Parts: sequence; structure tokens; C-alpha cells
Amino acid sequence: MEPRSASELFAAPFALSTLADSGGPAFPALVVPDGEAVDLRGVFGNPRLTVLDLLDRWDENLPRLRALASDQTLAWTGLDGLQVCAPVAPRQVLQSGSDFRQHAIDLDLDRRVPGDERPAEDLPYVFIGLPSAITGPYDDVVLPAWAEKPDWKLELAVVIGRSAHRVSVEDAPRYIAGYTIANDLTDRATVFRRDMAAIGTDWLRSKNAPGFTPLGPWIVPAEWMAHPDDLRVTLKLNGETMQDESTTDMTFKAARVVSYASQTAQLLPGDLVLTGSPASKGMRWGRLLRDGDVMEGTVTGLGVQRTRCLAETSS
Repeated sequence: MEPRSASELFAAPFALSTLADSGGPAFPALVVPDGEAVDLRGVFGNPRLTVLDLLDRWDENLPRLRALASDQTLAWTGLDGLQVCAPVAPRQVLQSGSDFRQHAIDLDLDRRVPGDERPAEDLPYVFIGLPSAITGPYDDVVLPAWAEKPDWKLELAVVIGRSAHRVSVEDAPRYIAGYTIANDLTDRATVFRRDMAAIGTDWLRSKNAPGFTPLGPWIVPAEWMAHPDDLRVTLKLNGETMQDESTTDMTFKAARVVSYASQTAQLLPGDLVLTGSPASKGMRWGRLLRDGDVMEGTVTGLGVQRTRCLAETSS
């Protein structure tokens, strides 16, 4: 699957992506809103350049990318015929759970502290995902035969641009390179271990099968996302809207989740911090993912990802 038109791109002067020509290796690209892209390997004089390399020196590279976005002497080309891959291969993936207010209410997690008092009283719930679960924004997703209740979870994803450790909420935006879209697929049947109920959740098995984190299509620089705390997160299943909520409903905003994660972990450039998903997952609808389903996810200004689910076939 692929983007259907330039209108499915982003709301910014430029974005970063990872593209691949037919049969060729993936390469980092600068993309502009009219659907034109330029291969950054030649521009930077590095045939092995990746988006992660660009993020490793983000403060230095961002001004150069700004200038390149309006350089008409470059070899710009259309996206037609190019594969749009996951925009970055992160070293680490951190994920936030039950962050949207309505989702927490649905899970009966919000009984103790009313209204806006909860952010001051509680802490974000952050856990670790695997980079190997990431796939492209238009790739098919194989539902493993063992996954009895596969579900969707569309999320705003933060892309880190500077090494961050023990940063404050106020300083956290300085460490954010940009934003992208993630779908944190989860097998609800394996979230809780029946044989080890006292231990709690099994995020390895329930969330980290290959392809369970469709990512992208683009990384939009943070400077063009003036209001990350007021973005619409919308997921459609076979054309029917299943999730549609604003990040204003997030109990812990993106900067706070980044700050909280950095109090323990050393966040590195290119790392992803997923900020949680709105209510209305498949469990709420009584309709879980199955063979042939097509998920279409959008977050305001960040484009569209579209993934088809395929049942695992026996080999």
C-alpha cells in the first residue's frame, strides 16, 4: 500500500522520511508538501547516511535541512514508484499506557483523583517496546496465529533529537526533534499472564511481534508543530471511524512523558516515545482485527498511514 495523493502528506515546509527504490536500499529523504523528495545521501556526501545519522547531529543538521527544502538546484523527484519505509530505525522505543483521560476511565483507573488533579498526583505509565516490531506505514501487518485478540492503538510518537537524561518538563521540548504516527498493535489475549497473575502485564508477547508497530510515514520537525497537545488522532477500520480524539485529552502531555522517561532512561537521538492511545480500541467495540482489515491512521499535520492485516499462514 502507498500514499494515495500529495494531500496525504504533512502540514510543514518539509519532513524527513526513509524511502526505497524498487529493489534498492533504503535511503534518507527530505520531502516537501507537493510530494517531491530528494535523496540526502548525495547531498551530505555519505552513501551510508540514514535518518538516524541526521538525528544524531540534529542541532547541526536542522538548519541545513531548512535551506535544502527551498533549493531548486537539487535532484527532486516524485514519490510515485518509491516505497515509503518507517522513517527511522530507533535504538530504543518507550511507550506510554492509559494516558488519555477517557481511556483511563474506561479501564476504571481514574477513581482516585478527580478532574485535572491527576497529573499532579500520579505518574505516567511508561514501558519498553522493541525496535524489531516496527514496520513501514503502508506495509502489510501479519497477525500471528497465536494472537487471539489483536487490537489497534493509534498514537502520537515523539522522535528524540538530543541525548536526554533527567530533563525537566519545561526543558523537554528542546530534546524533541519531531513527531510522527505510530500504531501500537496489541494482542489483548496475552496482555496478562494467566499462569503468573501476580506479575502483571506481558508487554513482550502482546505488543512486540514483527510488524506490530507501523510507523510514519514522515517525521515532521517539532518547530512546525506548534500545538502538539492539540492534535486530532483518528483511526478508521475499513473506512469506519473507530478512534477520533484530541491530544488535549491526554492526562500527561508529550513533554511530561519525555521528561518522566528521561528520569530513569538515557534517551538517545532517534528514540521513539509513544504517548498513548485514545479510547475506543477494538475491545470496546467488540470488533478485533482480522484478515483483510485495513487500518487508516491520521494525526493532525503528520500525514496518513494505511496498513492491511493478513492472517499468518502455515509454512
